Amino acid sequence: QVHLVESGGGLVQSGASLTLSCVASGRSFNDNGMAWFRQAPGKEREFVAAISWAGNMRTHADSVKGRFTISRDNAKNTMYLQMNSLKPEDTAVYYCASARIRWAGSSARGYVDWGQGIQVTVSS
Repeated sequence: QVHLVESGGGLVQSGASLTLSCVASGRSFNDNGMAWFRQAPGKEREFVAAISWAGNMRTHADSVKGRFTISRDNAKNTMYLQMNSLKPEDTAVYYCASARIRWAGSSARGYVDWGQGIQVTVSS
């Protein structure tokens, strides 16, 4: 099992930037595909971005493409989500997730271990 802890959330104004971090411990991090998901109040959890084990494959949801960037540093067992030009509709609890394969794509079913989530609130 991989233990995941998110950090970097908070309350910001529209147009601001935030960087989320997800630190992994436990089972080997370097072999796992990783992803960010989010869940807004009253809505289902949705995919945000995914990255392969080596960082050479990435995909982002259309709603964040061009504004958010997923990355990872395997030496630090850490994954990041750089969020620019934040909008009120980005307000949600953000979760990091780890697969047990090297690339798991955008489906939540591909991810086995999940963090507890961190709140991001964007005011207008």
